[in-house]
Amino acid sequence: MIVVTGATGVLGRLVVDRLLDLVPAERVGVSVRDPEKARDLADRGVRVRRGDFTEPGTLPDAFEGADQVLVVSANTLGPDGVAQHRAAIDAAVAVDAGRVLYTAHQGARADSPFAAAADHAATEEILAASGIAWTSLHNGFYANTVPMFVADAASTGELRLPADGPTAWTTREDLAAATARLLVDGAPDGPTAPLTGPEAVDFSRVAALVGELAGRPVRRIVVEPEEYREILLGRGVPAPAADLLLGFFPAAARGDFAPADPTLADLIGRPATPVADVLRESLITV
Repeated sequence: MIVVTGATGVLGRLVVDRLLDLVPAERVGVSVRDPEKARDLADRGVRVRRGDFTEPGTLPDAFEGADQVLVVSANTLGPDGVAQHRAAIDAAVAVDAGRVLYTAHQGARADSPFAAAADHAATEEILAASGIAWTSLHNGFYANTVPMFVADAASTGELRLPADGPTAWTTREDLAAATARLLVDGAPDGPTAPLTGPEAVDFSRVAALVGELAGRPVRRIVVEPEEYREILLGRGVPAPAADLLLGFFPAAARGDFAPADPTLADLIGRPATPVADVLRESLITV
């Protein structure tokens, strides 16, 4: 059985949907904090059990019988988040799962200024010491964040952000399809090759793409991090989330989220989705 955690979240649910295209429902289990939210999956024949990273005692039952466990990284950052990942890995070991797959990203580095990347690196250390076969999915940076960074640039004609670097923006839909294929066909040991979109672009290129789609020039303006933090706070972004986003820029500037890699496209059997398509969709729905 393949057990997927976080199956009522965006990425986890997408992975489950793709798995159900590939294997019978009885081969799929989900571990969720609220089973009621996964009732539709149960109706389709998926095994639904309660499992909460913050309540480690719930996890062995949720993972029972698993050949593989996909641990979708927690939304919590720092030591608490890493502790939640450890609890999931320990539970997988306890039920003798054959392999743990973990959703990290290509910028996983202990010294990263982007807090989530440091947590991914810490979790990889736990996996390496666990004694279980493991795979860390080095996912490209989620492309769904690009419209958030772009904000109102199409209407103002200005994209005001701190200095950055090329990023291989990657859709969660493509990542889910690749993850499902690895769960079914077999995953490599250790970190994967970067699982990314087709090109790494910086925000100067993003500004140009937005301009092309909007039919008006959009200037890329580099601002100081503190100014951008004030912009985020003014949009109602909570301070901790703003600080997390600020860490993206120095990490991107040193190349942590590049280059692009063909592995994802090879796994899904089609070209990966370019960031221009994400921007086009977001501008249509504004």
